[in-house]
Amino acid sequence: MSLSYDSSGVDYGRLDAFKRACQRAARTTAGQLAAHGYAEPAATRGESAYLMEAVDHYLAHVEEGLGTKNLVADAVHAATGKNFYREIAIDTVATIVNDLVTCGALPLSVAMHAAVGDSAWFADAARMQALVDGWAEGCRLAGAVWGGGETPTLKGIVEPKTIVLAGSAIGKIAPKHLRITGDVRDGDAIIFLASSGVQTNGLSLCRLIAEKLPQGYATPVGDGRTYGEALLAPSVIYVAFVRECQQRGLKLNYAAHVTGHGWRKLMRLDEPFIYEITAPREAPALFQFLMRAGPIELREAYATFNMGVGFAVYVAPQSADAVLAAAKATGYDAWLAGRVRKDGSRKAIIVSSLGLTFEGDTLQVR
Repeated sequence: MSLSYDSSGVDYGRLDAFKRACQRAARTTAGQLAAHGYAEPAATRGESAYLMEAVDHYLAHVEEGLGTKNLVADAVHAATGKNFYREIAIDTVATIVNDLVTCGALPLSVAMHAAVGDSAWFADAARMQALVDGWAEGCRLAGAVWGGGETPTLKGIVEPKTIVLAGSAIGKIAPKHLRITGDVRDGDAIIFLASSGVQTNGLSLCRLIAEKLPQGYATPVGDGRTYGEALLAPSVIYVAFVRECQQRGLKLNYAAHVTGHGWRKLMRLDEPFIYEITAPREAPALFQFLMRAGPIELREAYATFNMGVGFAVYVAPQSADAVLAAAKATGYDAWLAGRVRKDGSRKAIIVSSLGLTFEGDTLQVR
């Protein structure tokens, strides 16, 4: 029987219902911005970043969390003595700033939230320093200052030997025409940028699978790495790609950070389109291993994991080659993956070569 994300205790139906309730209540507070010289622009609610509009610029704000990936790092450290908290810190910064740049905002400041169950967590000097160094490295990769943070000790809420990592970021769009608005049109090209692995989504399911394996995180995945090493590869930060496109005057009609909900996130834009993926790459070895070891059916895998795609942009077809060149110039692995087309009011993702179709009602984040 195929494992699912639900079987690991993550129910997006309930989570997304809470998010929609939050959006409805949050809209009633938008009038508070006027006293500060800002207004809430149309269509920002339900996107990956929240925007505030001024006369000559936008500010963007994001709050994000790592999830449970650090529990994998803890288990691997206990078994091997290897410290992966530098990578964990980069992951946390990445999940924040990759959401931020989907609207075209470049990050200015990133703040850390590091909650522990016992302040003794920080007594491990090597682990603590790796977390600090990795966070600073992530900020440099994002072109942002590390602006501060919070380190609460939450006895009774957080386990004594555990840390909960999250954070927030503020970004800016100036001039205003650099905002990525969702100006998608029939025939637009879909460009994928490769991920480094699972990045920061689906880890609860990955940990469930580890519990079933006789060798646990030491199990080879088939590409020269153990399961633990493959899971702990640090996330790609996509800020430099967006910045390069802006500097080259290349318009990105929409951008999606492929995290929770897997490839369904490709249809996050509210307007109905068909996202036809005609050139999917073979899933990397880690994802093939996950499908075998779970087992996880193909549809569930693409509905949960990024399957090798960490970021996607939709651009006018005549701009596709130039956008691919911008990605290559900044060190990203990118390819032309498909096209957008209009088909009445239908919204769906279609990957014919894999026999996969996700209709619009399978993603309800608004």
